[in-house]
Amino acid sequence: MPFPFATSTSSRQKPVSIRRNVLRLSLPVLLSSLFQRLVSIVDVFLTGGLGASAIAATGLGQLLMVTTMTVFWGLSTGVTVVISHLWGAGRRKDAGRAASVACLAGLGMTALCSLAGARWGGDIARLMGAAPHVQVLAAEYIRLVFLWMIWTTGLNLLSAIMHGTGDTRTPMKAIILVNILHVLMAWPLIYGKLGMPALGVKGAAIAINSSEFIGFAYLLIQALRKKYITFGRPDLQLFGRIWRIGWPVALERVAQQSGQLFYSSFIIAYGTTAYAAHQIGLSIESLSFMPGAGMGIAAATLMGQSLGAGKLRRARISHNEALRLAVGVMTVMALIFFFAPQFLIGLFSQDPDVIEKGSVFLKLVAFAQIPLAISFVYAGSLRGTGDTVYVFIVTLVAMWGIRVALSWAASSWLHLSLYAVWGVFLIDWYCRGVAFAWRYHRRDLHSVVL
Repeated sequence: MPFPFATSTSSRQKPVSIRRNVLRLSLPVLLSSLFQRLVSIVDVFLTGGLGASAIAATGLGQLLMVTTMTVFWGLSTGVTVVISHLWGAGRRKDAGRAASVACLAGLGMTALCSLAGARWGGDIARLMGAAPHVQVLAAEYIRLVFLWMIWTTGLNLLSAIMHGTGDTRTPMKAIILVNILHVLMAWPLIYGKLGMPALGVKGAAIAINSSEFIGFAYLLIQALRKKYITFGRPDLQLFGRIWRIGWPVALERVAQQSGQLFYSSFIIAYGTTAYAAHQIGLSIESLSFMPGAGMGIAAATLMGQSLGAGKLRRARISHNEALRLAVGVMTVMALIFFFAPQFLIGLFSQDPDVIEKGSVFLKLVAFAQIPLAISFVYAGSLRGTGDTVYVFIVTLVAMWGIRVALSWAASSWLHLSLYAVWGVFLIDWYCRGVAFAWRYHRRDLHSVVL
């Protein structure tokens, strides 16, 4: 098995060109991820002036939306991989037809989720244990964001289509536009400024809907102008290829998020301070995910395009360069987390106990950065080959068979310390990194058929 970072002297010039390609694709994805996260952060921040009930209602609405979006992430990954293969093979008309059938499927799925969320979202808030006054606010917020979630799913799907063609800059511009408009609309609509009515939590939902509509319209115009979508009779065979790749991704997201929820429940048992440190640490850690996630999408796109073009050597070099860059960037993140944890936690809390516990969490996170980088890029490359079932199985086993099971044993059975329970996620990510790398190096790219 060749060392993953090795490149021959004779091919030194080619990796430099491919490295630029990886950066060209991944940097806009990184910024898009950052700005997507800011949309939800800004809503929670702006509704904070309305009190804890408004924050809780907004948080519940966002949690429900993220959970619902898991199935759309599966569709988005499927369409990105299929389009990247067709685009690399020069079959751009077929890529446009794949984009078209994915949009029709997304429209149908959105209609079902939108109606269900608008009708029963408030009931779900009640079942989750929200207080009566929170239920009222949450029901209003959830009804509006789900009623117009077509703009959210449309943004997600059109971005995925463009990622498959290698165009990551246009989705980045759309997300930046959404963020700017969201801030400009949310503040006056929530608090009644600049002649606007004071709508509270409802105003936050309207701001999201309005800004995402404009972002969606921009992406749709660009997709049609650049001929990324070819309208015509729906091609069920192409949709079958998309869904065959996408459904394991949807289940993978469900397994990851539900497992994370259970894992957090074990942390809560150690007290409010421990959970506060955990949540602050997760917020800081999530920023380190973005470089790895960006490189992972770049790896999936370049792998798909290279395989579609029949250029297996380029596919391998693309993977190696994405891996090299991800490990380099996330090593820097590891050093920051390890040597400046008190400063980072102190930005969020002045409680000495929270800072102490949170600093230990970030030092543990530092040791997870390299396996995280390896996992993101290898998983991305495997998705680019269409091997999404394996990625799902590894995620399911690692999250539930390792993280959840060992955390339960450490906290409820062995009664070990909080730090032992936190240490379990290191075992999880190291196992994932090894499993993904093993599969990739045993994968025969000559036999890949989508």
